[in-house]
Amino acid sequence: MGNGGLLEGCVPFPPEFAERYRSKGYWKGKTLGEWLDEWTARYGERTAIVSGAKRLSYAELGRRVERVARSLAALGLRRHDRVLMQLNNVPEFLYVTLALFKIGALPVMALPAHRETEIRHFLAFSEAVASCIPRRFRNFDYLHMMRSIAPDAPSLRHILVTGEDAPSGTVSIEAMANGAADEVLGVLDNLRPASSDVALFMVSGGTTGLPKLIPRTHDDYAYNVEISADVSGLGPESVFLVALPISHNFPFATPGALGTLSRGGTVVLALSPSAEVCIPLIERERVTHTSTVPAVTIQWLSSPLRERHDLSSLEVVQVGGSRLNAEVARRVKPLLGATVQQVFGMAEGLNNFTRLDDPEDVLFNTQGRPLSPDDEVRVVGDDGKPVAPGERGELLTRGPYTVRGYYKAPEQNRAAFTPDGFYRTGDVVRLTPSGNFSVDGRVKDLINRGGEKISAEEVENAVLRHPAVQNVAVVAMPDAVLGEAVCAYVIVEPERALTLESLRAFLERAGIARFKLPERMETVDRLPLTSVGKVSKKDLRADIAARLRAEGKVA
Repeated sequence: MGNGGLLEGCVPFPPEFAERYRSKGYWKGKTLGEWLDEWTARYGERTAIVSGAKRLSYAELGRRVERVARSLAALGLRRHDRVLMQLNNVPEFLYVTLALFKIGALPVMALPAHRETEIRHFLAFSEAVASCIPRRFRNFDYLHMMRSIAPDAPSLRHILVTGEDAPSGTVSIEAMANGAADEVLGVLDNLRPASSDVALFMVSGGTTGLPKLIPRTHDDYAYNVEISADVSGLGPESVFLVALPISHNFPFATPGALGTLSRGGTVVLALSPSAEVCIPLIERERVTHTSTVPAVTIQWLSSPLRERHDLSSLEVVQVGGSRLNAEVARRVKPLLGATVQQVFGMAEGLNNFTRLDDPEDVLFNTQGRPLSPDDEVRVVGDDGKPVAPGERGELLTRGPYTVRGYYKAPEQNRAAFTPDGFYRTGDVVRLTPSGNFSVDGRVKDLINRGGEKISAEEVENAVLRHPAVQNVAVVAMPDAVLGEAVCAYVIVEPERALTLESLRAFLERAGIARFKLPERMETVDRLPLTSVGKVSKKDLRADIAARLRAEGKVA
């Protein structure tokens, strides 16, 4: 972070690495606000943002962001101040986030799904001076929540809300975007951050404990945007549908909204990732690219709306967040008409993409390879030593867009990073002969059945091949004898039937070892998701343990 001064609590890139990344041209020495100025000047009257009936050109987006930046400065926001972002997929998210980039204040990327526990944690831990919220979204009253929390958040000075009319004690983002705020024009010049400054905080995607904050600099995040836009084939004619919550790293900048804006394309904001919302939008806006998670992909593939709408514009469906099973990946082209691009990445940095011209075996069966020539990766065993190619192990990484530590978390950093700066991802992978990674689960996503270690994802892959199965999550359940046994939570295709016995017989016929077969199956309508869109194995493990206790099968 160097030139602008290190934000206390952040771990810098070592000087020799920073110099290498600059000399190789990965870090260009421009802030994200400066990049935005270039994009808006270059693409002018091209359509930048579509949100419902609202359509904004690049020039108008630039003007609105500048007005919001001036207004935030007038409110007293300064470099390194933190601002909690909890907006859904609305233009105001981009107005504020891009304005914060300009003045050197730092967005903290909370999610619409977060509730009081997480928001209290973020406000206290980050010492945020402002929060940005919708008044209501999906029948939840965010303003009521924030007002109830505010008295216990001494750093919080401003509540910014969507809509033109601001309730008492709040500030309207739309009013800021439409106002003049010329009186603070000169103030902005003194607030410009350095490219080496922290630009924003992403939140960690762990399923246990409260999320950690991930500091991303202007230099490393701009590089993240640039290389992911390149490998995704984005250009001026691209139309990118932001279906997932935009404050995720994936739909925001990998390549997402920022990658699309960097190429002069159009960003379409969807209020929900559901098939009912997104499939008509794809037809109406002639969407070419989008990013989803496996659960969303499966819903779109299963929706009858596919056959009622023209999806011929769709070129690329990127799927990340968790591993996309090969059986699902094979269906994307026949049913949606688009190339599937698997994405395996993390908010901490490293991104792996399959390439659009990869053979089908790679597209369907791997989760891609690193984007940067300077992405360093290791696959190590329990002893920390590299495993042979093709062997399973934990992925470790460092590189020009991978952080060197979490914010104000020295204890967690000692566990999450090696002494020489490699991030321990917690992902279990295999390096395939094609040079791509196959993700086999998480270090902790293993079922220890009487000493036999079972990969939950391996069993899930097998179960998904059953024609009656729409989706599945496999978790460990308590067992008095074995310690743990295998439980499968299954979403069954409509008008199909499935029993545990028939599923076990199917898997056994497929050659799956008997000790890996589910001992119990729960049929469900949906799988619980974490705040970052992954299946919440933690919730499923708690559910099956509660069921077993109620049945008197475990203490």
